[in-house]
Amino acid sequence: MARLGVNIDHIATLRQARRTFEPDPANAVGIVERAGAYGIVCHLREDRRHLNERDLRLVRELCKSHLNLELAASDEIIEIAREVGPDVCTLVPERREEVTTEGGLDVAGRLAALKKAVERLAPIPVSAFIAPVEEQVMASLDAGFTAVELHTGEYANARPGPERDERLARLAEGAETAAGVGLYVAAGHGLTYINVAPVVELGVFSEYNIGHSIIARAVFTGLEEAVREMALLVG
Repeated sequence: MARLGVNIDHIATLRQARRTFEPDPANAVGIVERAGAYGIVCHLREDRRHLNERDLRLVRELCKSHLNLELAASDEIIEIAREVGPDVCTLVPERREEVTTEGGLDVAGRLAALKKAVERLAPIPVSAFIAPVEEQVMASLDAGFTAVELHTGEYANARPGPERDERLARLAEGAETAAGVGLYVAAGHGLTYINVAPVVELGVFSEYNIGHSIIARAVFTGLEEAVREMALLVG
């Protein structure tokens, strides 16, 4: 069965909209775990637009399942990650002007720097958030990553029909390539209750990391029910 990681960043986004103290993303941890998720995903950005260090440390303390910390390969954030000790780190590209993470990490173009980042994070396992292309998969292996998360945004944003079918096929090919060289393979970005089924039907992903759609559904159903519904879809 595939695993569901729930990204809680957008609970912090809601808090930051009013620059207040609620909702507290740490309060989501127990709810998400009780609802059947495999683990918690969160992103400590350099600009702290979502979670801050206090949030991360409290989430680490409360998380009894599996904590996946997304981060840029920056010296400051790597040191925080080493201190906090998540169960896995996922290196992602990060730009100040973006609304959310756009595109995958260019591992092939930054091989030496990312290999150093992976080494600095050891013994924490490290995943690379990449486009589903062979060059990036093989570069991730060369850099020492033990896992990859394939960027599903192009599929999620494609119009239904030939364009989406082509991008779905690209995801399948990328996942099969990664699994074939021994990498653990996850999927994430832009997946929703509507578009996740075709990706699940590929049968090639071990994990799905989903945030915005779950938090959006939770506004109407409550967080526990929203997580439970998605866990059933991916499992």
